[in-house]
Amino acid sequence: MNVRNIEETDYHQLVPIVDAWWGGRHVSHLLLRLFFVHFRGTSFAIEEGGKVIGFLIGFVSQTFSDQAYIHFVGIHPDHRNCGLGRLLYSTFFEKVGALGCTSVRSITSPVNTGSIAFHARMGFQIEQITGEQCGVPCTADYGLNGENRVLFVKHIV
Repeated sequence: MNVRNIEETDYHQLVPIVDAWWGGRHVSHLLLRLFFVHFRGTSFAIEEGGKVIGFLIGFVSQTFSDQAYIHFVGIHPDHRNCGLGRLLYSTFFEKVGALGCTSVRSITSPVNTGSIAFHARMGFQIEQITGEQCGVPCTADYGLNGENRVLFVKHIV
């Protein structure tokens, strides 16, 4: 396995298959090409046999230079529960920490219980709780069309 920075060419490999990684759930629209162009220094891919089997899209906030944000993480279904997500997050923490970031933020949907559990295991805390959905504390009316979201923060320094 090889961990490297994401490249623009990875866009063409990942966007057509990422929905299948989510069991057919439409998520590819969240992966804009601009992420693969403008955030390569803080976004990473894990390759095996020349194919990307995991990736993380993240960046340093332009507004709050001491904060970083993880936008999207994907692990091929055949490679889950092997520590690849932890490896990607750790690589990101190390990179943005070296750039002066002291915290990392991320969001997910209240129905994404796997993501919520993973973030908790990685030491993230839920913040800005204004509501609850399916027993999950969340920020009400945060997303498009009034959707609720779970907001996470982790202090890395």
